[in-house]
Amino acid sequence: MTNLLKQMKKRRIDLGLKQHDMMLRVGMSRQQYQRLESKGNPRLDTLELIAKGLKSELLLIPQEKLDAVITVLAEENPDLTSTRKSADGKKLLSDDPWQGLLGDEE
Repeated sequence: MTNLLKQMKKRRIDLGLKQHDMMLRVGMSRQQYQRLESKGNPRLDTLELIAKGLKSELLLIPQEKLDAVITVLAEENPDLTSTRKSADGKKLLSDDPWQGLLGDEE
C-alpha cells in the first residue's frame, strides 16, 4: 500500500496540486486527504475517486502482463525503456509507473 500512496502523492505533485486542491477535486478535506496520503488505507471507491481527481485510472495488471504494459508505455515514451533496463541502482519502472510519463527527469 505504501507504494500506491507514494504514487498518489507524486502524481498530485506532478500535476502541481496541493493537498488542499484535492478538496475541490474529490470532496474531502485537506486533513482527510493528508491522512490518507501519508498512512491511509483507503477503500476501493475512495481510490477510484482520488484517481479521477488526479486524472488517472486504477488498473489491476497481472504480474505476467506487466512487461507488456511497460513495453506499450515505452513505445509512447522511449525514455521509459532505458529506465526499465537501468543497472545503476535506480528504481525500475515497475516500482514507479509514473516515472518519465510526465516529462520529469527522475
